[in-house]
Amino acid sequence: MGNPSGNTWYKLTDAIGPRPPDPVSGSRMHIEAKKIPELVPPAVLFPYNKMGQSASGIANEFTGKFGPFKDQLFIGDQTHSTIMRVYLEKVRGRYQGVCFPFKEGFASGNLSVEMAPTGSLFVGGTDRGWGARGGKPFALQRLDWTGVTPFEIQEMRAKSDGFELTFTEPVNAATVSKLDSYTIETFTYIYQSSYGSPEVDQTKPTIKEVKVGKDGKSARLLVDGLQEGHIHELHFPGIRSATGEMLLHPVAYYTMNYIPSADGLN
Repeated sequence: MGNPSGNTWYKLTDAIGPRPPDPVSGSRMHIEAKKIPELVPPAVLFPYNKMGQSASGIANEFTGKFGPFKDQLFIGDQTHSTIMRVYLEKVRGRYQGVCFPFKEGFASGNLSVEMAPTGSLFVGGTDRGWGARGGKPFALQRLDWTGVTPFEIQEMRAKSDGFELTFTEPVNAATVSKLDSYTIETFTYIYQSSYGSPEVDQTKPTIKEVKVGKDGKSARLLVDGLQEGHIHELHFPGIRSATGEMLLHPVAYYTMNYIPSADGLN
């Protein structure tokens, strides 16, 4: 996706329209996408080594039986032997969203994932010469919800002036409203013909204020310095639930392809 070598097929047919311009190697995906309408940025980027190294199969939680994450996506990672979680939303008519760690410790390198109608997530793995943290040459495992709801960030939405967080459990308002309960930074990647990219163009936005929702399970983060085209990496070391629990996974990576409009008409 997004690799301009595929443009060579345009010369073989007129059924797919005229060939679009090739993006400039060494640029940034969001910059080139503004120049080339056919180039659609990935909805979610999985930061290399922070979230995994080889994202693989995708399963939709369509059952409502896999904890509080109905309609979210669960993605395997082959190298890290993990399952990641993704929440998507539409901004300016395009999907974008956030990824969270979810579950580690699988026996092999996770490749195929399938959500059964019963709410079980089946995970097939292999190392097949690539190597994987799990250590086993192959595996077939089933992941079920125990019925205990973990304290997690359930959903994360972008706003024109920050983010809105929804939690799986009621929160301790005093900890959620403290600015030092959060850290935030951004980065992006070089969009280039050579393999991979370091994190580049780093910035440090400022969280000005946090407003706890009246429902006791949400918070609005007012942020100066949102960066279009950047991954926004947030850590939540100080947040606690109403019962004193820490977040099971106190980190989120939001891919901000587009900043929502202030009037909410996206």
